[in-house]
Amino acid sequence: MGRSRYKIHEPAYPYFITCTVLHWLPLFTRKESVDIVIETLRFLQKRGHLKLYAYVILENHLHMVAQSDDIEKSMKAFKQYTAKELLGLLKKENVKTILDQFAFYKKAHHKATSYQVWEEGYQPKLIQSDAMMINKINYIHNNPVKRGYVDEAIHWRYSSARDYEGIRGLIDVERFW
Repeated sequence: MGRSRYKIHEPAYPYFITCTVLHWLPLFTRKESVDIVIETLRFLQKRGHLKLYAYVILENHLHMVAQSDDIEKSMKAFKQYTAKELLGLLKKENVKTILDQFAFYKKAHHKATSYQVWEEGYQPKLIQSDAMMINKINYIHNNPVKRGYVDEAIHWRYSSARDYEGIRGLIDVERFW
């Protein structure tokens, strides 16, 4: 993610991360596309030493607090793999409108591909204290509430809010840091 203005100075520490779909297109409106994100995060937890403290997946972006041996490497793997799989799903289901937009909005320097799924970078913000960790987790969990999608954070299926209320969520999260 070399073009990002955000820098990683402590690669093995927890970071608040935002990944945005190119041009804020609503890609995660169907279970199949969200499942790709969830399965990729699970894989990185098992194989990439990713620790996930909190997450939320909305229709056009996701937030997480995550930690890895090398967060830059983990995020690059996450975005590359999910982009490939999401494009495959869109092509298989012939979702031409979104594919055309991914081609149209693609940055000119992306010459190796016809499409771009993710905005560049992932806006990493180093978690520097317990207070900051709690603040970011609350922000993540309340994002769907703030947007008016649900009345309570635990009602949003694609979030770790349930885990923090003692209800098993879709992805295992570390609740203690």
